[in-house]
Amino acid sequence: MSSIQGTPAGPVTAADVEQAVQLAVSALRGAEGADWSVRAGSLKWDCWDTAEHLATDFLGYAAQLGPAHPVADTYVPFARSGQRPDGPVNIVCADRAAGPAGLLYVLEATGGLLAAVVRTAPPDKRAFHVYGTSDAEGFAAMGIVETLVHVHDIAEGLGLPFSPPADLCDRVLARLFPDAPPAPDRWSVLLWCAGRMALPGHPRRTSWRWDGTVREPAGR
Repeated sequence: MSSIQGTPAGPVTAADVEQAVQLAVSALRGAEGADWSVRAGSLKWDCWDTAEHLATDFLGYAAQLGPAHPVADTYVPFARSGQRPDGPVNIVCADRAAGPAGLLYVLEATGGLLAAVVRTAPPDKRAFHVYGTSDAEGFAAMGIVETLVHVHDIAEGLGLPFSPPADLCDRVLARLFPDAPPAPDRWSVLLWCAGRMALPGHPRRTSWRWDGTVREPAGR
């Protein structure tokens, strides 16, 4: 995996997951008194639903890696439910009586589960994802992309600033979006990859996906 400078971007790790989760919680904690029923950026979902979707991703990715021998062609069969007709279908729903502070506690807890599973999973373990059977590093990168992009959505809806560090963006781009444009602003490139904005010479995407498959080192 190479960065924009042509030097190795480095692996995506459990510490990166922890960093992304803490960035998210720190950014959103400033809006605990806000109205989380407003739309999350360009999404059809509201900010609360989007945060629950992110917690669902954390738990779902951790669960895929959890079994000693993951099933190769399907997700762990959790029951899913939607709180609203136009909202996401989730496996994690926060108690609304706990308010946004409780919702952020759910995010931090489920993000910690993903980080813990990534940290302890054997490097040769593979688990199913519709965007490519992947390893612990791949699921870590997926969790980080979901975190950064959806916190961007929520922050946009709540009127909060959010700009994650370039090196974190660069590592997940190298792992999941190997054909990403070589522009120096890696956060903007990640937002372009996720269909959130246009780049010079690159119109805004109307559909997108990452590649979670494991790329073996050259020469193997």
